[in-house]
Amino acid sequence: MTDQPGRPDAVRRVEIAALAASLPIRVVETKTIARTAAEAAVAVSAEVGQIVKSLVFRGKASGEAVLLLVSGANRVDEAAVAAEIGEALERPDAAFVREATGFAIGGVAPLGSLHPIRTFMDRDLLAFDAVWAAAGTPFHVFETTPEALRIAADAAVIAVR
Repeated sequence: MTDQPGRPDAVRRVEIAALAASLPIRVVETKTIARTAAEAAVAVSAEVGQIVKSLVFRGKASGEAVLLLVSGANRVDEAAVAAEIGEALERPDAAFVREATGFAIGGVAPLGSLHPIRTFMDRDLLAFDAVWAAAGTPFHVFETTPEALRIAADAAVIAVR
């Protein structure tokens, strides 16, 4: 991992959002792509469960974007999440994700989206002292504590499985 002075706009947007939310982060660039939780865990020498997958869904009734911050060790049970949040979910296409967040799939960050987004956090992330999340691209990540991330992302804690 390396620090990089000239950052992509998406990464700068994450840094600004973190600053605005009083979330101290240090963004690092990985030497390898980290589009999946397993790739990210290897890149930062962490457990897969410590990786925050930022997954965008679309509310079936509302059509609004919903952001789930999920432990890299977990798969989302869409029916269970729908029961928790009060709306069925559907998986959107990449264009919807980019329009809703300003990030490409694989680099979606838990904060810094272009538009306000309803956010929920996997309760299993709270078991870790530190977690790693995407910082706007598949090559940029940041480390933080799960509780600080929850507060900064204004996320409600739910069970995702």
